[in-house]
Amino acid sequence: MARVAVVGAGLGGLAAAARLAALGHRVTVLEQGPSVGGKLGRLDLEGHVFDTGPSLVTLPQVYRDLFAATGGPLEDVLDLVPLDPAVGYRFADGTSLRMPGSPRAVPEALDAGLGAGAGEQWSALMARARRMWEISERPFLRTPLAGAATLARLARRPSDVTTIAPWRSLRGLGEEYLRDPRLRTLLDRYATYSGSDPRRAPAVLATVPYAEQAFGSWYVPGGLHRLATAVADRAVERGAELRLGCAVRRVRLAGGRVSGVELADGGELDVDVVVSGVDAAALYADLLPPETVPAPRRALARATPSLSGFVLLLGLRGRTPDLAHHTVLFPADYDAEFDAVFGTGRHTGRPRPVEDPTVYVSAPDDPELRPDEDSESWFVLVNAPRHDAERGVDWDEPGLAERYAATVLDVMARRGLDVRDRVRVRAVRTPADLARATGSVGGSIYGTSSNGARAAFLRPANASPVPGLFLVGGSAHPGGGLPLVTLSAEIVAGLIGPA
Repeated sequence: MARVAVVGAGLGGLAAAARLAALGHRVTVLEQGPSVGGKLGRLDLEGHVFDTGPSLVTLPQVYRDLFAATGGPLEDVLDLVPLDPAVGYRFADGTSLRMPGSPRAVPEALDAGLGAGAGEQWSALMARARRMWEISERPFLRTPLAGAATLARLARRPSDVTTIAPWRSLRGLGEEYLRDPRLRTLLDRYATYSGSDPRRAPAVLATVPYAEQAFGSWYVPGGLHRLATAVADRAVERGAELRLGCAVRRVRLAGGRVSGVELADGGELDVDVVVSGVDAAALYADLLPPETVPAPRRALARATPSLSGFVLLLGLRGRTPDLAHHTVLFPADYDAEFDAVFGTGRHTGRPRPVEDPTVYVSAPDDPELRPDEDSESWFVLVNAPRHDAERGVDWDEPGLAERYAATVLDVMARRGLDVRDRVRVRAVRTPADLARATGSVGGSIYGTSSNGARAAFLRPANASPVPGLFLVGGSAHPGGGLPLVTLSAEIVAGLIGPA
């Protein structure tokens, strides 16, 4: 039996704790905040309840596997409800599209919304994405990162390399298959699932919309935060100890390997293994002596940080007819958004808030999230550069958050969702707020982006160079998003093994 400290009670840390406790290890989860969930948070404002992070569940089998491995079926503790339509899209030219939850219905919906031939174009792309998924899912998403060996697993046959096309960007793949510019815009959106720019992100990210369609989009009644609490409960049931309000100041080493952790309150905990669920950049910069981990620090320095998000939490009077669970309002110039967020192109060297951003609205029709039937609780997100007071955007600049909140509401109004006179309660969450709440450097949602062909291999590995130290969560392999974060815990549990 190993003594294990899990640092951070985000979903990755909680899933690792549940798996390791079920394997017989003595597990202690140390969370700096007052509640579990990390970015999968929850906020209650005058009866309006909000998920403050992810708003849908994909790849449900990943969570079924987690619960089955730790003591009982997912369905015993949590409901998953399919979303149909999955998303409502509104394009700059005024056209609208409701994307069905069933993949069989997608081509017809595309033809109806965007014109004849749109369904055929998208289906051809998804056929390619399905082949990409079949090649990459097992050797990459469910296996530890191993540098050149990982590439070798993906290159068993020359035809596999041709299918994956590691030299091609997601934008380039879209230009090959999609003649309709609105379909290309729709595909570009999926680069943001890894905090990336579609002009630089790898073509293999086409597997994201494929998986979303093939395996469905799902919702947890009462809010997705319940997923985090269910995993935390499972970890405790298996014997893990959960300590809230318990920040870690340092990972202690002895003889070149992990020996314990120092706590912010001056206490210490002797352990054999540390599983870090905190942002990898923060781990390597702040919790370890820098001379012990030069290689990952260099890799992180070469990688582009992921984008962040600017969030409005809106408690609204009245109901909006015919509103999908998710609505995406696209701008006329998508490239201007990525230039602003990453400080490229017309904004080279200086990121800035996006003047005309894509707006993502999550508006669950869930009575548990609203104070009465004549109200709604909306989570509104726009892509934003991370907080960087010296070289980018200082989101703590007085007045900036409120000015930008007004900009976002004005953009929504111009695109047909004017709720300015319906706001009952409002809260703003900037990238700086996200950084403070979760410890993610600058509020980067996914740690590093997938910008560039080698980006996935610059992402920190699950097994660190320090014996006994492992990484889970969105900033580590295999990446961000709820299913990949959960898979990172599966990988780490496999590396550590049973007691």
